[in-house]
Amino acid sequence: MKQLSIVLIALFVACFGLSAIAQDNPFAKLPWKIGPTIVQLGSHASLEIPAGYAFLDPNGTRALNILNQNPSGNADEYTLAVQSGDWIAYFAYEDTGYVKDDEKIDADDILAAVRSGTERSNQERRSRGWSELKLLGWSSKPEYDSQLKSLAWSFVFESESSHKDVVNYNTRLLGRHGVMDVVVVATPEKLGGAIDDFKRKVPGFHFAPGETYGEYKPGDHVAAYGLAALITGGAVAVAAKKGLFTVIGGFLLAAWKFVLAGLVAMSAWFKSLFKKKQ
Repeated sequence: MKQLSIVLIALFVACFGLSAIAQDNPFAKLPWKIGPTIVQLGSHASLEIPAGYAFLDPNGTRALNILNQNPSGNADEYTLAVQSGDWIAYFAYEDTGYVKDDEKIDADDILAAVRSGTERSNQERRSRGWSELKLLGWSSKPEYDSQLKSLAWSFVFESESSHKDVVNYNTRLLGRHGVMDVVVVATPEKLGGAIDDFKRKVPGFHFAPGETYGEYKPGDHVAAYGLAALITGGAVAVAAKKGLFTVIGGFLLAAWKFVLAGLVAMSAWFKSLFKKKQ
């Protein structure tokens, strides 16, 4: 899970009274693309970036992760940020194969597996000097939309150093050959508006021709797991069933996001960035 460090927040706040686009601001040097524009998410999908939103490609997202002292996963990751600073979304494609959507999801079993994985991921967080995370429970239990072919859920976590709660709203958009992972990060008080805003942007997401879930053909590669495993890390969840919670802990460390301070701290800087780009 990624975190926006206190140092990062301090940098943003320090820029409020100065020039938010100063040359010594490392975040101003990131290759932000300002909407409206259309971007490619690898060769599998595209995303419409509306006015009032900014986008980072994989290189920019990796640089952002370094600045935030966050590990990056193996897959290319893309960042979508709203000008208000209320939320940030991360997109990453998993070449899982076709995931069948006929599985019944047991929320209690999943929560127990995730709790164990979180405990293992905290071992790595301690070794890096990062704040440990405490899983408080579901913010919303998994829900599958058979029309949109999307699975959504959200967890509530707490930073054990700052005692601040943050919600991860997760969506998995199913395609013919894989799944687009989307994580929206917001503070609990901003979550409702963040989810509504994000859902309005989902129609701007499109799998490439030949990549949609409905274009499945017999003979296509089919994933060895179903919907439940998407919540606990896909292939690593299959291993975790054999007791390898260290594996799932590593997935949680690299793939999930966390914010120590409010995302609203980005608002003033983004407004200056948008004005500069315009």
